[in-house]
Amino acid sequence: MRVGVLTGGGDCPGLNAVIRAVVRKGVKIHGLDFVGYRDGWRGPLEGETMELGVPEVRGILPRGGTILGSSRTNPFTIDGGVEQIKDNLKRDDVDALVAIGGEDTLGVATKLADLGVNVVGVPKTIDNDLSGTDFTFGFDTAVNIAMEAIDRLHTTAESHHRVLVVEVMGRHAGWIALHSGIAGGANIVLIPERPFDIEKVCELVESRFKSRFSPILVVAEGAVPREGGEMTLSSGETDAFGHVRLGGIGDRIAYEIESRTGQEARAVVLGHVQRGGTPTAFDRWLATRFGLQAIDAVAEGDFGTMMALRGTQIIRVPLIEGTGELKLVTPAEYAEAEVFFG
Repeated sequence: MRVGVLTGGGDCPGLNAVIRAVVRKGVKIHGLDFVGYRDGWRGPLEGETMELGVPEVRGILPRGGTILGSSRTNPFTIDGGVEQIKDNLKRDDVDALVAIGGEDTLGVATKLADLGVNVVGVPKTIDNDLSGTDFTFGFDTAVNIAMEAIDRLHTTAESHHRVLVVEVMGRHAGWIALHSGIAGGANIVLIPERPFDIEKVCELVESRFKSRFSPILVVAEGAVPREGGEMTLSSGETDAFGHVRLGGIGDRIAYEIESRTGQEARAVVLGHVQRGGTPTAFDRWLATRFGLQAIDAVAEGDFGTMMALRGTQIIRVPLIEGTGELKLVTPAEYAEAEVFFG
């Protein structure tokens, strides 16, 4: 049996750990052969492959990014794209695919599974917003990077009596902002699930200054104001899945705070720093376990499934459970952070 492996969407710490686990167990335990498809769904669409065996996965466990490359290619927006993928899989003698990705990548995998392609999914997203699994790998690394940045910014804020607004990733879900804000001791956390009142934010800022401490705000890139509640865009461009490029909410909030309160305010955008570098121990552990279980599913012919963490167990769920709806921060979870506001 020959298995194709691809990684799609944004790069994420832990992708290489999944690839390594899939190949190592697939070769050693199940006697499978592998081919790597380059740059997400563009690989099987255009027939772009690379050798993928035990020698190719040696030493990649601690490496960030993905040795297979990635893209946001959507074959369902390309005329004849699905037929082209099927033809290339047949040409490459590939019997099954392991697709590692987030909502968009696994959304394509779900549709292909419905059309008869043998595919198993591994959930990946920095934002931790995939339903069906308690956590996705890459999230813990992103939270730790954001927390370390917040820790460092506290001293600068105090030294200059300045408001610092830290913008983190989170298009529709505020998990990174919530976790890093609580862990980093932020005084305000703004998330997409809860449109914010800029007047209330300014009141909290002024309250913080009265205690002779400077405020740190953490805001998810998809957070929106209650009035005129639209996401702040860095451009009008969209990708193949229809997503606009976000960015600028941190600067927007810093400007409003400074103009309304008279307190100096600066924005710090962490951006792709959250994605880069070596994964944390938790993400290496989770990604490895996902990979081990995914190749078991392939060997057993349990296609159309996605790996999921439930408690401490890795289970299999239908692919649609991972992409059917987003996992969002609940009011009760946000209320825990609100205790520390101001």
